[in-house]
Amino acid sequence: MKSILLQKEDIGKGSLVLINSCHILNSKAEDLVSFNEKFHDIRLNRTARNALSFLLNDIASEDKIIPVSGYRTLKEQKEIYNTSFLENGKEYTQKYVALPNASEHQTGLAIDLAFNEGDIDFICPRFPYYGICQDFRNRAPNYGFIERYQDKKKKITKIAKEEWHFRYVGYPHSKIITEKDFCLEEYIDFLKKFVYPDHPLQFEEYQIFYLPYHGEDICLKLEENDTVSGNNVDGFLLTMKGK
Repeated sequence: MKSILLQKEDIGKGSLVLINSCHILNSKAEDLVSFNEKFHDIRLNRTARNALSFLLNDIASEDKIIPVSGYRTLKEQKEIYNTSFLENGKEYTQKYVALPNASEHQTGLAIDLAFNEGDIDFICPRFPYYGICQDFRNRAPNYGFIERYQDKKKKITKIAKEEWHFRYVGYPHSKIITEKDFCLEEYIDFLKKFVYPDHPLQFEEYQIFYLPYHGEDICLKLEENDTVSGNNVDGFLLTMKGK
């Protein structure tokens, strides 16, 4: 059993935080590690990196899939946005590059991947819907990842389709999001129906709850396998395993 104290600033922390132009980054990335020795300059949150490594090993990707961009500092995101604006124009940049502090890359939970075929576009790397890339896409939810920006959801996400951009949200959330055909914005709203402690969302051996934040600290006693994440909107998401 463990005790957790949730405070206002914790709403912006965790693997399920929603980051977009309406809900900007409110915390610093934690526990960042290098992708591997070859791509040591690309960093991710440790849990996300480990899950990604298992996934790539599972599909025997070897060097067929390579990382392009992981964690970015605020300074790096500003430089990428401004450079793209100058080189590619306003319309292109607004489609594919998030504003500084509205980028998931600043959380350490997002990764841009490319099919390794020579010259790779840093902003829009190719990650097709067939072959080894589709194998990755199909198995990603089993390892906690979702394809974050899809064409059919761009009116909600305000970002054009990015076949190369994957976001770690953790299991079972990745599986639920994929099965229900949600984007992360829709999932955060969906979970508000499952208010702690009496109305769980049951999925496999998991119970998932929404804990609204009303301005006062929340103290919880949880089992070791239970996890909590802020949603970066208005509360917390509690995931309880084996209930």
